[in-house]
Amino acid sequence: MVITEWRLPRALLALIFGAALGVSGAIFQSLTRNPLGSPDVIGFASGSYTGALIAMIVLGGGYVGTAIGSLIGGILTAAVVFALSYRGGVQGFRLIIVGIGVAAMLSAFNSWLILRSPIEAAMRAGVWGSGSLNGLSIEHLPAAAITLAILLPLAIALGPGLRQLELGDDAAAALGTHTTRLRLVAILLGVALTAAVTAIAGPIAFIALVAPQIARRVTKTAGLALLPSALIGGVLLIAADFLAQRIFAPVQLPVGMVTVSIGGLYFLALLIREYRTR
Repeated sequence: MVITEWRLPRALLALIFGAALGVSGAIFQSLTRNPLGSPDVIGFASGSYTGALIAMIVLGGGYVGTAIGSLIGGILTAAVVFALSYRGGVQGFRLIIVGIGVAAMLSAFNSWLILRSPIEAAMRAGVWGSGSLNGLSIEHLPAAAITLAILLPLAIALGPGLRQLELGDDAAAALGTHTTRLRLVAILLGVALTAAVTAIAGPIAFIALVAPQIARRVTKTAGLALLPSALIGGVLLIAADFLAQRIFAPVQLPVGMVTVSIGGLYFLALLIREYRTR
């Protein structure tokens, strides 16, 4: 019972969620051609969280409603960020700056929404909003596994086109790539991967930011590395959850608190490096 009902499902969920976040981060870093291009940095994860909160608190939806709200919130946020950052094209660093601003506004709105809700709903949303694997069981495993089994092959199929897109829109178009359609499909896939994790476990930050960078260094490639990003993301989230369960044992921390603490330092280092290169 300890292995098959408690430990193994949680470890598998961490592996699946980490893989989904790693692939999502790799997609957006490839689209923006910038190591800061992560769904949690540029606001898409915050948008998924907003959509899930509205479905959970305002509409009183269950798991399915929360999942749909999370997906819609992420897609709408992506549309707003791209619209605000579009000036004759989408430039990666401008999109990131706009995304950070949108994420800050959504974070404030999410806090206001929780404060204005009934105490029971606010407590449930607050715990869920920390990004946690606590309380998840084998019942959540099939939905998570099916989602990854559908979205991961689609992302891998887009890999060659995304590598061409990294060369620039003109070069990709010359090679026969429909850049606008490819970018739209890639954005939808990246948002769907993030929203699927957010709907079940809440927003888990910085895995999508860190995993693709580590994967590139491990594989020693400068381009897109989807499968390595998925593996690194899964390993990172399993390690973070292991720490979350044992740092203050017997109290189990939400895994999102551990990823934020570690990923925040990495994010600061990336910001400093990006500033020095400009």
